[in-house]
Amino acid sequence: MNPTDRRRCTVLIAAIAGGLVLVLLIGVGIYGLLRGPDTASPTPSTTTATAAPAPTTPGDAGPRPITGLGESEEFARQVAEALFTWNTTSGYGPADYAQTLADITASVEADAAATDVRAYIPTPAAWAQLRTHQTRQRLSIDTIDIPDAWETAVAQAAPGQLPDGAVAYTITGTRHRDGIWNTEPVTTAHPVAFTVFLTCAPERSTAPAPGDGITETCQLLRLSQLDNPLR
Repeated sequence: MNPTDRRRCTVLIAAIAGGLVLVLLIGVGIYGLLRGPDTASPTPSTTTATAAPAPTTPGDAGPRPITGLGESEEFARQVAEALFTWNTTSGYGPADYAQTLADITASVEADAAATDVRAYIPTPAAWAQLRTHQTRQRLSIDTIDIPDAWETAVAQAAPGQLPDGAVAYTITGTRHRDGIWNTEPVTTAHPVAFTVFLTCAPERSTAPAPGDGITETCQLLRLSQLDNPLR
């Protein structure tokens, strides 16, 4: 992709991210990737009092790397789990969990995607407060689907307006948190919905396995505002 085409792709993704109505996509109804609210600011009656979710899996050991190889839906699932799985007692901080996602972000959207990610992960100040309650969090996923709005956008976009292999998945599920409040264990569950924008490209293996030896390499583009997904 030449620099001119790359700029056009960036403008389109940014427009979708900002919730702008594109001239070529009027009537599609795409709500873009708005920067989400700071979901980490705790209050005694919500985040702090009811602590965060802790999976009884290796999530307690800290952030886990995301592999960009494989099918796009599985990649979207990994991104979703990385966004919501953290443990304030693991010895890692919010920047460490955010870095896991930065490592698989497309360079053309790196700055914007970093802003998106920060909206999902507690700020350092909130993290410190949550740590006093031994807060942990995890996500259970209910559905992963390509939204109708995205399919319509792709159908109406001009050639070169979207990066090759771009796709969006809207994910619904439940955010679970647990921790300690006044010496008592507390848990909460909260429904969430959001859209992951990514791009996947075929890549031929240098040492092909049985089959055609072609896999997909995926990268994160953007995230929607939490609870404001594409439908």
